[in-house]
Amino acid sequence: MSVPEIFLSRSRYWLTKEYPIKLRHCVNALPRSAVWARPNQVSNSIGNLLVHLTGNVTEWILGGVGGRSITRYRAGEFAQTDGADGSKLLDNLEAVLREADGVLAGLTEADLDRSVVIQERDTTVLAAVYHVVEHFSMHTGQIVFLTKIYAPDKIHFYDDAGGLARPTWHQGTALDEAAH
Repeated sequence: MSVPEIFLSRSRYWLTKEYPIKLRHCVNALPRSAVWARPNQVSNSIGNLLVHLTGNVTEWILGGVGGRSITRYRAGEFAQTDGADGSKLLDNLEAVLREADGVLAGLTEADLDRSVVIQERDTTVLAAVYHVVEHFSMHTGQIVFLTKIYAPDKIHFYDDAGGLARPTWHQGTALDEAAH
């Protein structure tokens, strides 16, 4: 596999497997009231972050990389104080991620160097994909942290017995079943 192929393969993996599986574990562990709870007035809720991730992937991958016409009200993603339950928000996000995966699956090495304009910024397809993956990682971490606050001791992603971090987050998921 070439470096561009590895980059795209790993990006697709993080966006369609590991991050969504961890987010689903978090949402399933939370009481319903925690999804739209804000730790304070200047912080975002888990609901805001899930809506925001959906908007970001839609704008950057489906629109910027995929060329679809996208209308997004980014500020509204953060202004929301209530909405769908966590499971529905994740369903919406996962539907967008499946579409984005189709866009990423169709990219070639030459596409990665293509210039695009997203949010009035000149960038490349490679930089846009990299941004989406790192952005998704950051907000996944925030959601994991908030889940540990709102649902203490309800999520554990690794077994550290024996000094090795063995993933537990995929057990009993479609990913785990696909591995067998």
